[in-house]
Amino acid sequence: MILSKTQDRTLDTHAKALHINQDARRYGTFAEIGAGQEVVRWFFRARGASGTIAKSMSAYDMAVSDAIYGKAERYVCRPRLQSMLDHEHGLNISRLADSRGESTAFFAFADTVSARSFRGSNECHGWMGVKFQARPRDQDSQITVHVRMLDSENALQQEALGIVGVNLLYGAFFLSSEPELLIESLLDGLTTQRIEIDMVEFSGIEFRQVDNRLMSLKLVQLGLSGAAMFDPRGTVLQPSEVLYKKNVLVERGSFRPVCHVNIDMLNCARAGFAQDLAASSNGESAGEIVELMELTTRNLRDEGGEVDRRDFLARADMLAALGKTVLISDYFEYYRLAAYLGRYTKMKIALAMGIPSLRDLFEEKYYAGLEGGILESFGRLFKNDLRLYVYPLLEKTDTLITVETLQVAPQLRKLYGHLVDGGFIRPLDSFKHDCLRIFSRDVLAKIRGGDLTWQEMVPEEVARMIKARRFLGYRPPPSSEPRD
Repeated sequence: MILSKTQDRTLDTHAKALHINQDARRYGTFAEIGAGQEVVRWFFRARGASGTIAKSMSAYDMAVSDAIYGKAERYVCRPRLQSMLDHEHGLNISRLADSRGESTAFFAFADTVSARSFRGSNECHGWMGVKFQARPRDQDSQITVHVRMLDSENALQQEALGIVGVNLLYGAFFLSSEPELLIESLLDGLTTQRIEIDMVEFSGIEFRQVDNRLMSLKLVQLGLSGAAMFDPRGTVLQPSEVLYKKNVLVERGSFRPVCHVNIDMLNCARAGFAQDLAASSNGESAGEIVELMELTTRNLRDEGGEVDRRDFLARADMLAALGKTVLISDYFEYYRLAAYLGRYTKMKIALAMGIPSLRDLFEEKYYAGLEGGILESFGRLFKNDLRLYVYPLLEKTDTLITVETLQVAPQLRKLYGHLVDGGFIRPLDSFKHDCLRIFSRDVLAKIRGGDLTWQEMVPEEVARMIKARRFLGYRPPPSSEPRD
């Protein structure tokens, strides 16, 4: 039975499991660790499970799991999930391909999960994935997701996990040609109050045209996650694996384009942050610093409120050319960004910003939705010893505004002074003076206006990319097409 995409989205979990069971092509293995066999349970409840399930298992004992899938430091991690998928899918093909490979598209579903424990103090999250053939004898494809379970009770978390798993399998089998619709369907029957999906990755032959950076953006746009992350190669990252036990430095910007001033701000902030970490470490290792370049969804929207995907990818490519890891977030308020980062690391967190952003931080109108107003916002922002490293601003009148000279509203001056004196707001003074006259909006105007002096305002890698790919409205001079 073939359903339309509209019908796909109206099916409940039981109906999805039944529809998979009724598809004679699908046959495979379920391997689940950590929260019961919650996904396969749906298929056993639906009719016809024997036509879908070759094997179902749960290797709960670490020694048993290691004996099957190889040693791992932790149960709940991406390498463990991958070894489960590879092992089970390989067994299906080696054991069954000769007898039924011409008519069967094999799959392996796996999850490794830490649901709420008896004491209730553990992180409730899990890795889940499906490795599958879209058609018989086809090359493999795979979808990997990381979930955070937000229900307060173990039984509810298990229920939510089972629903997500069925949605994932149904999406892989019937929605793979529309990966964005597949992502939307992952929370069918659930809400974002119960499940957060902070990473999704598509790979293999069926998804060869998929850009996982766009899929990360989709997660944030849909509210399935407040943020998503990818490295310079475009590989999707899971935040806890990147940030765990790391000091974190974030620079927020439009990066349209990435200019010398953006890089100088980051370099200055890193130097100041490293110096402060060393001073507070009492001779011990201060730990690694992870740098993130943050794009908020607000910064990605055009005047009509829409996100231009080509523009987003252009900015991501420019940052990638400089070797930067990108964070996409829906956290316009800095205190929300701080809370997000604090979820994944107990080390130090620092934000690099310019004077205009610091000035906006002291605008009370942005905190009208908080019961405690700006004081509540700052309490949340600085509660874990967070630091702001602030880059100066050179105004058109050649007046240099720094942390020391910035004027805030009269009623906030004592609060501002307290934060500066306490070291929560720190000035950057090792900046390059030539960078102070560079503003991204001016550079963008020069690029679109054919003023070639813009090339002096951006890193060489960025200039080459803008010209080669004609980013941001660039057009080469009529007499000389770019050779690179």
